[in-house]
Amino acid sequence: MSMSSGLGLGFRPRADGSADRTEYLLVQRPIQRILASTRRSIDDVVNDPIVKREVLGYYKLFKRIARSIEVTDLERQWNAVA
Repeated sequence: MSMSSGLGLGFRPRADGSADRTEYLLVQRPIQRILASTRRSIDDVVNDPIVKREVLGYYKLFKRIARSIEVTDLERQWNAVA
């Protein structure tokens, strides 16, 4: 029980010194970027079905591009020439 914390959950500090390293997290919100690029507000999307379909189309395009980039990166890893 030398590793237990006050909640009863065990953790072990890392020995490689990465415990003091700071990791930065970038939160991505694709809907906010799409709304900014189309110069629409969320109220426009809710109240107008044409705008709703337009934003949905851009969102689907964004997801398709992101997925294709992810697949390409994975294929590069799997088929890397060592």
